[in-house]
Amino acid sequence: MKTITFVLSLVAIGLSAAAFAQAEPAARETGKAIGETAKQGAQAVKGATSSGPAKTGHKLAAKAHKASARHHARAAKKDVKDTVK
Repeated sequence: MKTITFVLSLVAIGLSAAAFAQAEPAARETGKAIGETAKQGAQAVKGATSSGPAKTGHKLAAKAHKASARHHARAAKKDVKDTVK
């Protein structure tokens, strides 16, 4: 009886580890997307408050961060879909 319980607990731990391994990339991509969105917001504020050539640079950096955030968000969404399958 103890052997069966031990084997079942090992199987349960193995399955939970496999589920975590599938969900981890989605969480990582979501974190990257949130970070890039924050950077984009900071650059947008800098672009709105500065003047001259620096303003253009801040606006371009904000666009780059926005594109990166969209990429990471799409990757996270794909990872979630793959995890559910």
